[in-house]
Amino acid sequence: MSDVVVLGGGSGGYAAAFRAAQLGLSVTLVEKDKVGGTCLHRGCIPTKALLHAAEVADTARESSSVGVRATFEGIDIAGVHAYKDGVVSKLYKGLQGLVKAHKIEFISGTGKYVGNKTVDVDGRRITGSSVVLATGSYAKVLPGIELGPRVLTSDQALTLDYVPKRAIVLGGGVIGVEFASVWASFGVEVTIVEALPRLVAAEDEWASKQLTRAFKKRGIAARTSSPFTGVKETPDGVTVTLDSGETLDADVLLVAVGRGPTTSDLGGVSMDSGFVGVDGNLMTSDDGVYAVGDIVRGPQLAHRGFQHGIFVAEHIAGLKPVPVPDENIPRVTYSNPEIASVGLTEAQALERHGSADSVVYDLAGNGKSQILGASGGVKLVRAGGAVVGIHMVGARVGELIGEAQLVVNWGAYPEEVAHLIHAHPTQSEAFGEAHLALAGKPLHSH
Repeated sequence: MSDVVVLGGGSGGYAAAFRAAQLGLSVTLVEKDKVGGTCLHRGCIPTKALLHAAEVADTARESSSVGVRATFEGIDIAGVHAYKDGVVSKLYKGLQGLVKAHKIEFISGTGKYVGNKTVDVDGRRITGSSVVLATGSYAKVLPGIELGPRVLTSDQALTLDYVPKRAIVLGGGVIGVEFASVWASFGVEVTIVEALPRLVAAEDEWASKQLTRAFKKRGIAARTSSPFTGVKETPDGVTVTLDSGETLDADVLLVAVGRGPTTSDLGGVSMDSGFVGVDGNLMTSDDGVYAVGDIVRGPQLAHRGFQHGIFVAEHIAGLKPVPVPDENIPRVTYSNPEIASVGLTEAQALERHGSADSVVYDLAGNGKSQILGASGGVKLVRAGGAVVGIHMVGARVGELIGEAQLVVNWGAYPEEVAHLIHAHPTQSEAFGEAHLALAGKPLHSH
């Protein structure tokens, strides 16, 4: 019997396994596919590789604007996939090495939790003193949609061996806008169809407006407040029907309507609308059995899975880890432009605190952003004196979210951040300038 049996080798699962092993516990890790899970093989890493290829394409296309003579000749999609797969392969080998280095027993097979701290792996019963359920998520498909050669989820889109001329993206959330951004950079005519009134509706309304404006300039059409009613696949394309009766034609339809929890093989634990029900320590209704990552209701983020896995391992080992509230976990959408945020939106802050104020620092006043040709801004939301939300839009702002999550999680006041020095010229200056403005002493803003 192992001290810890982990079912699922994705972000949450392998983080729990690694940390438990570091703490001297014996660990068995069960995975039906490859360690690394969706994030490494079908999610975060390959999509960001595509987004980097898209950025290079845009850079080549726009090189004359900075006096560099280069030409954009097109996309070698086989070469793009080779680059993407090479990145994934290197990281996968690194994870495999860490499994061995931590002396974790790795079992390849389809596992099912059958109760009593026991996992069944293709007929073999494995029991642990504690069990961590980390079975991850899958790409959801709306009722009535049948996947096919031209009706895709993100899984199929990541391996598509041609660049379509026209694409419809169903869903204006993170996955949808990232693929829309990639395809637009690859020269595709893209239309996003979203039932809600705005793109990336979970973000602050200011960020949604900034993204929509930028996408319009890039030629990406956004059909918001447009519920989808059906799709017909033909040999050479798709026809999408909207609730209004209007039809849209394209070569492919990407179904990007979110991800659902993979929980069908988790017998015995109490559920919460398809997700696993947990307490404040991520323990399920079965004593000593925990759930982490995407199967726990909340933002489906790989780094949330890492945090969950580490937290649970330390709790099992008798330590007293401190969880980070879901709202204070940083979020990044890696489109062009990027969106990075942490904490409360302005609307959420008003609802929770009764009053809130905000300030926006425009990247037009930031030297490095002008060098990069980046537009966007930094929005701070303050309630009760402290900064409770930070929302950023612009090229590479995802790299600024580390400092932002420290400010929000430590409950910093804008005056406390304003006296800190940000190097010139960097985009991080925009972050500092926003705090100067909220502290009442703006430098490069009105």
